[in-house]
Amino acid sequence: MFWVQVMKGFFERAAASKCSSKSLTDTSSRCPPSVSSDPGSSTIRSDSPACEKKAIHIRHNGWTAAVKKAVAIGSMRRLQERVLGSSRTGVSSSTSDIWLLGVCYKISQDESLGDADSSNGLAAFEQDFSSRILMTYRKGFNAIGDSKYTSDVGWGCMLRSSQMLVAQVLLFHRLGRSWRKPLQKSLDREYIEILHFFGDSEASPFSINNLLQAGNAYDLAAGSWVGPYAMCRTWETLARFIREATDLEDQPLPMAVYVVSGDEDGERGGAPVLCIEDASRHCLEFSRGQVSWTPILLLVPLVLGLDKINPRYIPSLQATFMFPQSLGIVGGKPGASTYIVGVQDEKAFFLDPHDVQPVVSVSSDNQEADTSSYHCNIIRHIPLDSIDPSLAIGFYCRDKDDFDDFCCRASNLANKSNGAPLFTVAQKHNLSKTSSHPESSVSTDGIRKEDSFAVVAMSDAEGHSHEDEWQLL
Repeated sequence: MFWVQVMKGFFERAAASKCSSKSLTDTSSRCPPSVSSDPGSSTIRSDSPACEKKAIHIRHNGWTAAVKKAVAIGSMRRLQERVLGSSRTGVSSSTSDIWLLGVCYKISQDESLGDADSSNGLAAFEQDFSSRILMTYRKGFNAIGDSKYTSDVGWGCMLRSSQMLVAQVLLFHRLGRSWRKPLQKSLDREYIEILHFFGDSEASPFSINNLLQAGNAYDLAAGSWVGPYAMCRTWETLARFIREATDLEDQPLPMAVYVVSGDEDGERGGAPVLCIEDASRHCLEFSRGQVSWTPILLLVPLVLGLDKINPRYIPSLQATFMFPQSLGIVGGKPGASTYIVGVQDEKAFFLDPHDVQPVVSVSSDNQEADTSSYHCNIIRHIPLDSIDPSLAIGFYCRDKDDFDDFCCRASNLANKSNGAPLFTVAQKHNLSKTSSHPESSVSTDGIRKEDSFAVVAMSDAEGHSHEDEWQLL
């Protein structure tokens, strides 16, 4: 009942602030769509002629029928392949090292290592991969708010991908990076409680229900896709409310959340700047002035190209998985977000939220619970150069020393980027811009064309235009 009371207060507060927050999204750079909450709705309506060209018509007898059929057979695999492309499974014959969220697995066939060591490295990688928490589409939960949605099939992949990233940071914080899912019960109490936090009801603090409420200022709504930037800001908003509404010792996300953005809150061009003073301020606010530093979750939304990722950024993206603070990438292809957790050569290993599973309820004290639907033994990978240029990278720093180590690694990476850094590190804000992302285009009115507040209604994944790919993640 505790979280029901807390989140009820959140809903009331969100509703009261809806009108005032609307000014954040009604900018000249985009035309907010009016999205029906009815799953059968066939059109995004817009009062602006400039937006009519971008209205996406849903083929009622095509997309909706296909989704219903996929749900009926319990699988979205064929749909996923139409959207993501035919991703491959398993680990290839490559002998290159695999990096999985900051951990290196040796697959080399070096004679000095021996075949046994190589096999052990592969087995250890597979165990680590299958221990990562998986969030997928669910069906059969109570209707979200005033809508008729009892499933997030076809529109919730970005929310699920971001849930996976936050679930991993909770695992790392509470159980450590070396934790692996036990083969036998009873399960770790902390692990079970983490899963409970992501249940599909208002009573679970990190449910899609509460994320949608927290994203009101970004026009998040059931049945709509959302971009990585708005998703990061949504987590920041939800974490802030929960921090203010609960005692410090009862925080479900016991860390500061810092969205590392570019100039003017991410609305104009420029590589994002991680400001050390800002990170310190976030920690101080989270602890309510009690300590100068706390664990911190860093979210870095990026736009690294227009219709495809600029290859200049791929080496840096690969290198981020070598950071011990790595939490991976929320990204994928247009309209099909995934959670990328590792790399090998030019491949990206990912967890896929597009399978449809029945809703489950994991009680926070049930250490005998069946948690098999929260893990995946199938290792899927896609080419790194095929992922959408709009994405978000996550990092977790346990303490000040860990944060200092991260800043050192990030600065070195930026210095080696040949003028194309993912982001930069500075002690304090500098009004002069030293680097930029040329792909973050700026229109004649000076507004950055990216996904900051982009939300589009569910549409045919096969037939939609790729004109605004970065808006559909």
